[in-house]
Amino acid sequence: MAGYTREAARRIFAQEFRESNLTFKDGNDQYSPQYLFTPTGAKVNRMFIVGTLIEKEDIGSESEYWRGKVSDPTGSFFIYAGQYQPEAAQVLSECDTPEFVAIVGKPSTYTTPEGEILTSIRPESMYIVDGETRDLWVLDTARVTLERLKVLPTSHPDALRAKEHYRTEAKHYASMVLKALRSLQEDIDVMDD
Repeated sequence: MAGYTREAARRIFAQEFRESNLTFKDGNDQYSPQYLFTPTGAKVNRMFIVGTLIEKEDIGSESEYWRGKVSDPTGSFFIYAGQYQPEAAQVLSECDTPEFVAIVGKPSTYTTPEGEILTSIRPESMYIVDGETRDLWVLDTARVTLERLKVLPTSHPDALRAKEHYRTEAKHYASMVLKALRSLQEDIDVMDD
């Protein structure tokens, strides 16, 4: 019997995550992993984000069910945590806004009656972190996004799939990375004043 290995948590900026709408299973049985495939060619089964928790609300009726909005330099992620994510729900219920948070979770998609696909994250774990951790995440996420963009013009299967489904324009995502990196420079400039 093959050993079980957890999927690596991928770093994705909010803008790219929200522009993602292709999901697929890697296999045919009920235990096959589900992936969200992004415009730069990332296959995401688990993801790691760090950002600023800017909103939180208990939207549950029978029991606590928390919705949070976490912002990075390119946009925001929505997170949902309830009885099946007890650790994350507890952190979400106890922390203040704004607060830097780090989250490992599963991407989730929902198709509206109008056919729009909305993305969110179901957190497996959530921690309060500092600004330096957030800045390092922005740098790491910029680096891995640029690495995926370098592969995009090739005939790598993930690049071909991204170009076919999304008609990905590398310039669009390169400018997203630049925007994220500029936000770090703005933070440094503010601290220098």
